[in-house]
Amino acid sequence: MGSLSSLRIVLDEVAAGRRAALATVVRTDRSTPRRHGASMVVLADGTRRGTVGGGEMEARVVEAATQSLADGRPRLITYRLVDPASGDPGVCGGEMDVYVEPYMREPTLLIIGAGHVGRAVCELAQWSGWRPVLWDDRPEQLEAFIEPIQTFSNDIEDMLAETSVDAGTAIVVVTRNVELDRAILPPLLRSDAGYIGLMGSSRRWSTTRELLIDDGLDVDVLDRVRTPIGVEIGAETPEEIAISIMAEVVRTFGER
Repeated sequence: MGSLSSLRIVLDEVAAGRRAALATVVRTDRSTPRRHGASMVVLADGTRRGTVGGGEMEARVVEAATQSLADGRPRLITYRLVDPASGDPGVCGGEMDVYVEPYMREPTLLIIGAGHVGRAVCELAQWSGWRPVLWDDRPEQLEAFIEPIQTFSNDIEDMLAETSVDAGTAIVVVTRNVELDRAILPPLLRSDAGYIGLMGSSRRWSTTRELLIDDGLDVDVLDRVRTPIGVEIGAETPEEIAISIMAEVVRTFGER
């Protein structure tokens, strides 16, 4: 498959809200199964479109593409096709470099709570290149938001299913009280989100944590919650708090 055809497939996948990785042969030396420019698309479910040579070598490319989709990072990988006994994925006698690049929608920031801080985080997330999704149990809090911002006021588990939360999703919980946190944190913690941060004092979290343990949540699961949320910058206003929150989110995903 040519790189242009592969790119069209990738763009269609991204437009549909799905992820895909494009693997392209960018260098060959001596005998190789495909030449420079050959490409293959690997979809999020492992499905392939096209080929970069088949066999064990292609299986390794698929594995690299899957890893790339998980962490959002491209890879340039050299494959020696000389000696399978020493671990090489083929016997063609040459070398090839394959560049694997993930394509996906902008990262999702799921904001739980559409109060003053939630609104400020939403605005800053848009400006920072994230795709904000807002949830609040009070529908009236969401009336001011228009497309392209997605808003939800339904059951939180239904919202998580519709939003397709994965390792590339950050969840920011900026709600108004302990009882709401107690109700919504269990389904959030069952998700695959790469970051879950909770706004509130240490005392508030201590109270919430004890209640969740009483409800049967495992202590190790609760350790996923980052709280107090945000980088310490002496923030006071909703806008300043939003800056500290987004700084922590960006730093967390940048460290991966």
